[in-house]
Amino acid sequence: MSRLSKDIALGPVILRVAERARTATWLERVLGLTSLGQDRWGDPEGAPLVVLREVPGARRVPPAGRLGLYHYALRLPSRADLGRLLLHLESLGEPWAASDHLFSEALYLTDPDGITVEVYADRPRDQWVWRGRDLVGAIDPLDTAGVVAAAAGGTWRGLPAGGDMGHLHFYVGDLREAERFYVEALGFDVSTRMFPGALFIAAGGYHHHLGLNVWAAHQPVAGPEDAGLDEWTLDIPSSRDAEELVERAGRAGVIVEREGGALIAVDRWNLRVRIVTGNR
Repeated sequence: MSRLSKDIALGPVILRVAERARTATWLERVLGLTSLGQDRWGDPEGAPLVVLREVPGARRVPPAGRLGLYHYALRLPSRADLGRLLLHLESLGEPWAASDHLFSEALYLTDPDGITVEVYADRPRDQWVWRGRDLVGAIDPLDTAGVVAAAAGGTWRGLPAGGDMGHLHFYVGDLREAERFYVEALGFDVSTRMFPGALFIAAGGYHHHLGLNVWAAHQPVAGPEDAGLDEWTLDIPSSRDAEELVERAGRAGVIVEREGGALIAVDRWNLRVRIVTGNR
């Protein structure tokens, strides 16, 4: 059975926000993203990562979340970059939380609409631990002193070159149904089932390109009037990969539509993926 290529990438997310200018300011001031025009924000080399769509009066994401986006996650090239960001957040007085996942170290932030953003740096792959077919992960306290020391006195000057969209994490209502859509249809592989109520999936042996969890299964699905995710982007290498995805989705009973040069699929929780070919 065909699977997704190891050469996939995640493209920009389109977010619904209550006030475009407020979120744009936060993206620049806190995360250090670069304005690319047309409500797009990205890396210093011009690759878009976040696109804003203003929905005046959009309801803020509640602390318990809504089915849909849990967080999007920006990946930094190094632990030193994570340390510089931590010092930057402290200088701003910006609230943050943190975790050591064993395969990565992460900071968590909340934007003005209550959307969670993870910013993280991976540990080298030869330090990842596998137990059978499951990658071993944790939600341990972050060694903040070690992360700060790694910064070596450097200054955060915005998202560095090489920073990208590392993964996405979704609240879903049913893990079996989510696995049918994302694994059987789209072609991701399971990385680990070790986190209670969650499934981490990826291509090419990565720790996860997508996290799926039922931690908010009792909450309503985010609607068009709620702040949250309009669409995420999956970039696959070739037209052959695209055709294999369409065939795989058909066998799983998942509808894939064509829109211009892209493929569109939507899961049960209104999470819409735009599948594009070779846009990197």
